[in-house]
Amino acid sequence: MSTSRGRIGILVGGGPAPGINSVISAATIEAINRGYEVVGIIDGYAGLMDGSPERFRDLYISDVSRIHNLGGSILRTSRANPSAVDGGTARCFENLQAQGIGALVTIGGDDTAFGASAVARATGGAIRAIHVPKTIDNDLPLPADLPTFGYETARHVGTGIVMNLMEDSRTTNRWFFVIAMGRKAGHLALGIGKSAGATVTVVPEEFPSEHITMDDVCRVLEGAIFKRQVMGRQDGLAVVAEGIMEKLAADELETLVGETAERDPYGHIRLGDVPLGLVLRRAMQRRFKDRGQALQAVDVVLGYELRCAPAIPFDIDYTRNLGHGAVRFLTSDSYGDDEELRYGGMVCLEGGNLRVIPFEQMRDPETGRTKVRLVDLQSEHYRVARQYMIRLNRRDIEDTEMLGRLAEAANMTPEAFAEEFASVAVGPEELAGVDA
Repeated sequence: MSTSRGRIGILVGGGPAPGINSVISAATIEAINRGYEVVGIIDGYAGLMDGSPERFRDLYISDVSRIHNLGGSILRTSRANPSAVDGGTARCFENLQAQGIGALVTIGGDDTAFGASAVARATGGAIRAIHVPKTIDNDLPLPADLPTFGYETARHVGTGIVMNLMEDSRTTNRWFFVIAMGRKAGHLALGIGKSAGATVTVVPEEFPSEHITMDDVCRVLEGAIFKRQVMGRQDGLAVVAEGIMEKLAADELETLVGETAERDPYGHIRLGDVPLGLVLRRAMQRRFKDRGQALQAVDVVLGYELRCAPAIPFDIDYTRNLGHGAVRFLTSDSYGDDEELRYGGMVCLEGGNLRVIPFEQMRDPETGRTKVRLVDLQSEHYRVARQYMIRLNRRDIEDTEMLGRLAEAANMTPEAFAEEFASVAVGPEELAGVDA
């Protein structure tokens, strides 16, 4: 006769991130030590909605005791969205009940968190759910500005790659345009660019307008290139967050990707299908050609290389805490005492202690979706990053001698240069709205 106190399911959603296996390991070990059985759900919500026996795998300590330092996910992952499928959340409930699973640990980003909330609500609280925040984009609203797990490893690996490309740039005397993942926020691009000492980094938060054009982005990069030339260098590297595509005007984005662009189950255009680096490089080279100049440049997309890297010690340590905390909360006798936590929430660290944020507190009341944490242009983190970039600023335009040299590099008159680039010749203090 089974002496189990119950069964806990674990699933992974969204894109991979370093540290997933460490969460699975920590959660499984803690649950078993507390007397629970653990079921790994293969292929995330897709597997849970499917319900086939092969989608459910019993996990034991021997299965997970040495996976904490492995990249990827032993349970795989998917971007399936049960709330977007007719009867999807009901099927999740039925299949969880059929497997005797009374509590669910989900590992993923904002969309996976939204799915966990939907499933918990569909069960009326009968299935408890705890979400472990995972994304290399670092865009979930965690307290005390803590990173989402996987971000630090992705930044570490990405920094090494960018530093190699910077050496290639110097050696070959040309520019590199590196596109970094980050659907809405520029955290990863900024973190990599700042750590590697990239010439310039561009993130979507820097553009105050709701919609921008590719020319707006090009002006920032051109300004950096001309200033670099005035300083005696023809080489350089720019890190550009892919999230700038989210700000492109609808007609321009559709032109880039086509009306039949593939979208994920949450309705997002698959940014990975958009050749932003190629489009940006060609746009830059076209603008240089129009001035009678040539630009030697290479475009590189940086993202998939980072997602399944083995976690660095920070993320292993961090995810062990989160996996342990998720199970501790689910199995606590006081679970549900807080009405806001009736449907579960997101586990996080605050002041070195574990806490769970109710799903409702994570939602944007206007959109109904999980809130997104953007780069704070008023933060010291951003201001320092800007200070070490090569970018046009207001003083460059106001200095007659400097303006003349920049205009000469651009093959323009000083007046034409000032008119063209005044909109991007701002310093971090102006973007942040604080004193320099």
